[in-house]
Amino acid sequence: MGFETEFNSVCKFKSTQELYELLEYGRGKMVKNGFRVYPTGQKVIAYTPENEAIAIVKIVASIAEINFQGEEITEVEMELVRKLTEDESRIQTALAHEMFFGERE
Repeated sequence: MGFETEFNSVCKFKSTQELYELLEYGRGKMVKNGFRVYPTGQKVIAYTPENEAIAIVKIVASIAEINFQGEEITEVEMELVRKLTEDESRIQTALAHEMFFGERE
């Protein structure tokens, strides 16, 4: 059992439904497998499941727990600060592929 640290500039959604709720309602949460540490109180770039930068969000809570099925999970609650412009998204996406996600093919 241990904690995995996330990069403090990356908040990647794996569920399009979780991303939709954040963009539609201005608040949302994402569930990740394993215990992870997110930078509560900081603003980070949110990425789509396709690794495209889409918004700036503020992490308001990060809760690591063992659920009823015995799985280690982390729930991350966030607020939408703003969506990125097309140019900002393109630049942040390119940087993230170089730094975090690996080169594009």
